[in-house]
Amino acid sequence: MAQVTVIIAAFNAEATLDAAIASALAQTVPVEVVIVDDCSTDGTLTVAKAWADRDPRVCVFSQPVNSGPSAARNRAIAESDAPWIAVLDSDDRMEPDRLASLIKLADSHSADFVADDLWKLLEGAAPTERTRLLGDVAGVATLSAAEFVAGNLSARRGGRSEMGFLKPLMSRKFLELHELSYANGIRLGEDYVLYAQSLMKGARFLLTEPAGYLAIVRPGSLSGSHPTEAHTHHVEAARAMLAAHDLSRDLRQALKAHQLEQ
Repeated sequence: MAQVTVIIAAFNAEATLDAAIASALAQTVPVEVVIVDDCSTDGTLTVAKAWADRDPRVCVFSQPVNSGPSAARNRAIAESDAPWIAVLDSDDRMEPDRLASLIKLADSHSADFVADDLWKLLEGAAPTERTRLLGDVAGVATLSAAEFVAGNLSARRGGRSEMGFLKPLMSRKFLELHELSYANGIRLGEDYVLYAQSLMKGARFLLTEPAGYLAIVRPGSLSGSHPTEAHTHHVEAARAMLAAHDLSRDLRQALKAHQLEQ
């Protein structure tokens, strides 16, 4: 039985999907890999189905219309059942022991989310040239909601080093208990919103040193740009979170600052 569902939302990822899937299947804990093709116009679906044909751990679904990563991830979660969920972008990859390391931390600290600082690598660069996303993470720390939101302020961390880029191991039980999922209307920064909402619901969220997630940085990628629509969705999300009546002073200040940055 799988311990982790690795979910991959894929759109026009024909060139990178093989490496992503291979890295997920190479994990040293039992996994199921659920790929949702978001109505790609290239050979993404063909690549995914080829893996499913030769490995029973791989399941593939296809969206009828392009709906964005949130909807694709929500479908992958709904179509799976392992107790832990790990998101893998279709152009990234993981080292074999990553998920085992994160599960061990989650079990020893009774955590709902465990995030490791990511390795970033420019497309085409040598593996030795990788750098850390956050860079200042040492040991294991427990994040509060206020610390997480503050960690997403560009003015504080510097551009493109926000904690919302992290890819934590997530407890399915916690998400189901609190009826949490990705906001379908958000196509950029959807991770930040889900993590912030989870922390506000009391998630025990650990942050630790790199365990082996390799994020490939490509010029012109969507995560490096900020369409007007994305800003609008984040302002709306911040407004909804600020409407809660039991926020700490630090969390309220951080949410307001994040809202102003949008």
